[in-house]
Amino acid sequence: MTDTMHTELAAGRWKSFPLMLQLAHVGSEVSRAQNAKIVGNDARLQSALSRMLELLDLTIADPKNRFRLRELCRAREVLCDFLAGDNIYHSTGESLNRYFLQFAAASKNEHMTN
Repeated sequence: MTDTMHTELAAGRWKSFPLMLQLAHVGSEVSRAQNAKIVGNDARLQSALSRMLELLDLTIADPKNRFRLRELCRAREVLCDFLAGDNIYHSTGESLNRYFLQFAAASKNEHMTN
């Protein structure tokens, strides 16, 4: 992955987002990738996978998330395994959606209380 798709976010804006919002955005790309995989659209799958990995890598590189690196890196590994690998972890689209929907809900609640 050499080209940056989210140039403004990669330039530093991503770091201004709370972790919950970062992972909610990652989850949106996970959902897009899953949908593309289900319908067999490889081009859309690759595009969503690239965007997902870029956002997840920006999240991993964000210094405020340094105490969450184990979980973030494991999430990356599981997502790659499910979407592009042999699914050795036996993940399901449902389980991944449940995981990421929590961040979307928390991010929305956080936004509404601020």
